[in-house]
Amino acid sequence: MDNDSNIRTYPDIGELAFGKTGRLIVSIIMYTELYLVLIGFLILEGDNLSNIFPIGKVHIAGLAIGGKQLFVIMVALIILPTVWLDNLSLLSYVSASGVFAYVLIILSITWTATFDGVGFHHKGTLVHWNGIPTAVSLYAFCYGAHTVFPTLYNSMTNKHQFSKVLLVCFLVTTEGYASMAIVGYLMFGEEVESEVTLNLPLNKVSSKVAIYTALVNPISKFALMLTPITNALKDLLPTTYKNRVTSILLSTVLVLSTTIIALVVPFFGSLISLVGAFLNVTASILLPCLCYLKISDTYKKFGCETVTIVIMMMIAIVMAISGTYISLMEIAHNLQMTM
Repeated sequence: MDNDSNIRTYPDIGELAFGKTGRLIVSIIMYTELYLVLIGFLILEGDNLSNIFPIGKVHIAGLAIGGKQLFVIMVALIILPTVWLDNLSLLSYVSASGVFAYVLIILSITWTATFDGVGFHHKGTLVHWNGIPTAVSLYAFCYGAHTVFPTLYNSMTNKHQFSKVLLVCFLVTTEGYASMAIVGYLMFGEEVESEVTLNLPLNKVSSKVAIYTALVNPISKFALMLTPITNALKDLLPTTYKNRVTSILLSTVLVLSTTIIALVVPFFGSLISLVGAFLNVTASILLPCLCYLKISDTYKKFGCETVTIVIMMMIAIVMAISGTYISLMEIAHNLQMTM
């Protein structure tokens, strides 16, 4: 990007390295990742709302709809008008408050344990070795923000501060993840759910603060995360179809499709693990390594740098294959259990 001002996004880098094919592959991975995360948002909403307001099956137009499924549909209907907006500036400010939301969630859950009677009494096996691939996949998801790095870099006035910004971001997020992991483990041990909010007592104010904050945050981010996918699909259409009506139609279809998948595959932990293993590992390790080798011509030289990068890629391939396989097996098993 320093050498070519036309390179501004991750797909641009893919195209520089591998032509139109490279741009296509990077774009597909980026937008698929966003799409699956949106599905995860809907699942999270359904899980937490059904936990707060447990209801049985509801019969609508001759169809029996479970409580969790009903809440997913309701949240999708609430979100739908936000994806039709032309100006998302208001939502962007709300979404930016997500940083404070995560801090509030951690503090609320810690308060629940310390002052509201839950305590730090649970124990369990510290390491489950057969769970390592899933754990690594989840770590990859948590740290897989690489697709936005080029955009972030270009948006900075002082680009020389980019490395410091990344360092601070990773340190802060690591502290947040580690705090939540330790607190959740000490509070609930091996009984902790994939969404820790599902373990919290519902009769405590601190628990309600954590749960409701976790509910509001995805809703505020949904439209912002859906917009790049809508724009990418609109770019594929002929010029005559690139209008407001088409944009609304595409957004509506995308919300409808994410809702259907969230209803069919309502397994939050397994879905996020799959995203981490298959997409984040690819976008954050494999593709940067491949693009760097190609753009810099490092692959033509056999040296310490090339060996290191190849080792990183081999580890990433193992992570991707093992994590993806286990995640798919978990989803298939859970689907079989619910039938």
